[in-house]
Amino acid sequence: MPTRWTVTFDCARPALLAEFWALALGYVPKPPPAGFGSWEEWFAHHGVPEEEWDDGAYLCDPDGVGPALSFLKVPEPKSAKNRVHLDVQAGGGRETPWEVRWPRVVETVARLTAAGAEVVREHEMDGRPDHMEMTDPEGNEFCVV
Repeated sequence: MPTRWTVTFDCARPALLAEFWALALGYVPKPPPAGFGSWEEWFAHHGVPEEEWDDGAYLCDPDGVGPALSFLKVPEPKSAKNRVHLDVQAGGGRETPWEVRWPRVVETVARLTAAGAEVVREHEMDGRPDHMEMTDPEGNEFCVV
């Protein structure tokens, strides 16, 4: 049986970064645990100080397939290249014909750029564009393929 897992982002502004990644991946805010009407109710029940209630944000795949995402507030800024990054497979994967895949990649890059991402560079394969290397609003690297 596989182990459930979560991708966690250390960040300065959890709610804003969660909003970006919800847009990028089609994820939704994670509902509060069973028995609680809101995260605030859960925090209060577990004695989390009110000033810490905005120190995290949580997303989930609405279809229940992909991993959950957590965004946790940390005091230090990002200082080096990610050792792990996400590939946003907006184009449908390399098995999708390039003529179909590449316009999807371009549209997604435009949408994410409008939401605060930045293009780092365009990568080529076999003499034509293949994927875009980008950074999210806090500088975390990811690719759109």
